[in-house]
Formats: sequence, structure tokens, C-alpha cells
Amino acid sequence: MYTIGQVSEMFGLPVSTIRYYDKEGLFPEIQRSSGIRKFSEKELETLRLIACLKGSGLEIRDIRQFMQWCQEGSCTYGKRRELFQKRKEIVEQEIMAMKKTLAMIEFKCWYYEQAMKDGNEDGINKMIPDKLPEKIQELYDFAHDRNTEQD
Repeated sequence: MYTIGQVSEMFGLPVSTIRYYDKEGLFPEIQRSSGIRKFSEKELETLRLIACLKGSGLEIRDIRQFMQWCQEGSCTYGKRRELFQKRKEIVEQEIMAMKKTLAMIEFKCWYYEQAMKDGNEDGINKMIPDKLPEKIQELYDFAHDRNTEQD
């Protein structure tokens, strides 16, 4: 069992945030001794799950709904699976958007390195949009939605 201070340190969360989660009903089975919260491995796993769901963009009210479904038992498995499937799709879309962002940044790093070597951008601009070096072309095409995929 862990104290709220220990949990705060373990997860890098302010104590006030953990208290807020408790107030919102996200630790429905937390034990208390003389009013002091005692965190078990179950609550630690719940915090990991909260971090995951928040990281996927889910709001606390929706996380509270998920926790309620967990309390309701196996009849809510379908709802819980659907929630995670939707979050998965959203995270995959965000990852794709970030890959495109990274491709553009990598392209621009190359672009300005080349411009500094050449002393101007004239040569580069003659290569755009389809005469760039192979790897740079792939980055450019992906960043510009030109029918390529990044793994």
C-alpha cells in the first residue's frame, strides 16, 4: 500500500490532481484508514489507465464513465472495447499527423542545410516538387500528401 505522497512522486502528479481523481470517483475501491487514502496496485494501474486515456484525448467525465462501466461488470465489455477502439483510431490519426509534421521538419532541415551550402535557395527550388534526392523526395511527398506512406 502506498500513501498519496508516494503515489504523487511515483507518477509525477500533484497530490491535488490525485485527490481530484478520487473526488471524481476514479478510485471506487480505494481503501482508507482514519480518512487517509491507501493506494494499492489496483489504484496504481488505474492511474496508468487514466494517463493513457487522458493522453488519447479523453476527458475526465468520459474516464469517469469508463470507470462506472468497469463497476457494472461484464455486461459493459462491449462499451469498453468500443471506447478503446475509438481512442485507438484517434491516436493513429494523431500519429499520422505527427509523422507528416516530422517529415516536413526533416525536409526543411535538409532544405536549409543545402541552402547554406549553396549560398541561396535557387538550386533547391529548381528541384521542387519532383527532382529532389530520393530520401528527401520521400519526405517532401509524404509531408505534402503526395501518395506516399511512412512506416
